[in-house]
Amino acid sequence: MNATVMAPLRWTMSLGLGAPVVIALMLALMIVPLPPVLLDVLFTFNIMLSVLVLLAAVRAMRPLDLDSFPTVLLGATLLRLGLNIASTRVVLLHGHNGPTAAGNVIEAFGSFVVGGNYAVGMVVFAILVIINFVVVTKGAGRISEVSARFTLDAMPGKQMAIDADLNAGLITQEQALARRQEVREEADFYGAMDGASKFVRGDAVAGLLIVFINIIGGILIGVVQHGLDFSTALQTYTLLTIGDGLAAQIPGLLLSVAAAVLVTRASRPQDVAKQVARQLAADPRTLAVTAGILGVLGLIPGMPNVVFLALAGLLGAAARRISQRDLLAAAPPAPAPPLPSETSELGWNDVQAIEPLTLEVGYRLIPLVDRKQGGELMGRIRGVRKKLTEELGFLVPSVHIRDDLSLPPGSYRLSVQGIPVGQGEVLPDRELAINPGQVATHIEGLQTRDPAFGLEAVWIEPGRREHAQALGYTVVDVGTVIATHLSQIIREHSHDLLGHQDVQQLLEHLKKTAPRLVEELTPKTLSMAVVVRVMQELLRERVPLRNLRSIAETLTERGAKTQEPAALVAAVRVALGRALVHGIAGYAGELPAMTLDPDLERLLSQAIQSGGPAPTAVEPGLAERVHQALVDGTARAEGSGQPAVLLTSPTLRPWLARLVRQSAPRLAVLSYEEVPDDQKVRMVMRVGR
Repeated sequence: MNATVMAPLRWTMSLGLGAPVVIALMLALMIVPLPPVLLDVLFTFNIMLSVLVLLAAVRAMRPLDLDSFPTVLLGATLLRLGLNIASTRVVLLHGHNGPTAAGNVIEAFGSFVVGGNYAVGMVVFAILVIINFVVVTKGAGRISEVSARFTLDAMPGKQMAIDADLNAGLITQEQALARRQEVREEADFYGAMDGASKFVRGDAVAGLLIVFINIIGGILIGVVQHGLDFSTALQTYTLLTIGDGLAAQIPGLLLSVAAAVLVTRASRPQDVAKQVARQLAADPRTLAVTAGILGVLGLIPGMPNVVFLALAGLLGAAARRISQRDLLAAAPPAPAPPLPSETSELGWNDVQAIEPLTLEVGYRLIPLVDRKQGGELMGRIRGVRKKLTEELGFLVPSVHIRDDLSLPPGSYRLSVQGIPVGQGEVLPDRELAINPGQVATHIEGLQTRDPAFGLEAVWIEPGRREHAQALGYTVVDVGTVIATHLSQIIREHSHDLLGHQDVQQLLEHLKKTAPRLVEELTPKTLSMAVVVRVMQELLRERVPLRNLRSIAETLTERGAKTQEPAALVAAVRVALGRALVHGIAGYAGELPAMTLDPDLERLLSQAIQSGGPAPTAVEPGLAERVHQALVDGTARAEGSGQPAVLLTSPTLRPWLARLVRQSAPRLAVLSYEEVPDDQKVRMVMRVGR
């Protein structure tokens, strides 16, 4: 199409008039008589559009890459109906003049395609309608309907999975918004495809009715108005009608196939051709068995031996080539050259430093951490570090990853400062469906537990992901499982990851904006060792270091009176009280909290003051009862969707925090002094003896 034609078209589209102009043209097809030449152009354009849409559907990596398909399908259907009306008008008005009366396209389909035999044309047209209506359109419509239903049912599970990835630091806020938008677009797409398939089905029915109406009307017009004999009228109008029907139904069939291809494929980073070839021709044994069967059939007398034997030879050669390629890929690497004998003394360079964070993986998990093999775990770990660095307030160290042949093939181990603190086993070819607690219907798979939080979970096949999400499961892949476990380990052991060098860098960063404050803090007021100890204890109690300025100001003020880390930690917590409450309750108007019975609180305070802050200062039976009551209260609060908070006196707070640190890590223990004066508190439970 030349520039003189494209320029007005681009100008029209730029003004937003594309859709109104197209609708006006379709209405013109139904109302304004068209010459045969223009009909040829429009029929050719219809065929071009259907081929273009089919190729786009085949090349699309996932259905949402062609989210405009329902609208295009509707437009193409209206175009075909308009062409049917326009061609019907021409056939009935000028059909008595001969086969060329309705244009060359209709003549070609009526004469060349079916050999000029109207009986053959009727059979071919009927077969096309059956294929389009009964097979392709009906199947695609059913798939669209089921996909729309499952997509809508799975939306809550997908939203929960996005929230879980966001909370674990695997994705940013912008990525979460993009994924939520993709979930909404997916639901809209399948819903639109469910409706658009009805248009295609109705178009097939309309095409069949139009053919019969045209044949009957043409015979009546030819015999009554133009004086043709019955056989001549039957042959003339039937061929023109069949040509018209084939010219419209073949593009309709192509669009139906495009719709079926789009809704039956899964989202993979490959087009349909590569995906089918990879899955059907990946196993050389399948090709070899197929070649053997064809070879046996080719040896039977009376069979087309040459064709069968030729195809058997091609498949056998392909199987041999794929088998050789797989053997080369699986061949072990060349052995490393022998190490030279010891010719020098050992030095300090031979002492290997302990990495702060280490991830060891079995050999089946190596592809997850190898970028050359498409592993995405490295990127997710980087996202976890970025998220936790922002959350904790200091730079989370890099994760050293290495393979360990002593581990089971699908296992991994997480170490902090060289000490293993977490381990799990995953199935690389499956996905983990986690039960968040509201799932009533169980799904088939291998029962297990989430390694990060210990929730009930099931290893399922990737193809059952949407079904599991529809049931309420949160489904994650293997990389997300490991990254989430790593995130939880870093949170629990953040105090072990913070060292003198990290604190020094934090203070150097603060020195750029508050130099006098840093100079006053250390070494004038407190030693670096005390500052490091205080910050480690804050992290142990899940207090982030983001507000470093307030922490430094409080330490400078209180450090002149005491050098005791516990007293300094208590003072910092009071200074950060509003931030602590906000981190627990968020923007809620009130803080739900548990308290101790006054008699129990008095008894515990006396025991601690007389025996020291150690957990053994309290009688073991009493400590166990208090501990169990707090664990039960935490479970009830979490079950009702509320934060678990315990308010107590400043004297008891450190002891109670240590008491429940392992068994109820999500219980926030606050002292009365840490709650701001304007904060509303709602008592939900009182723990007695």
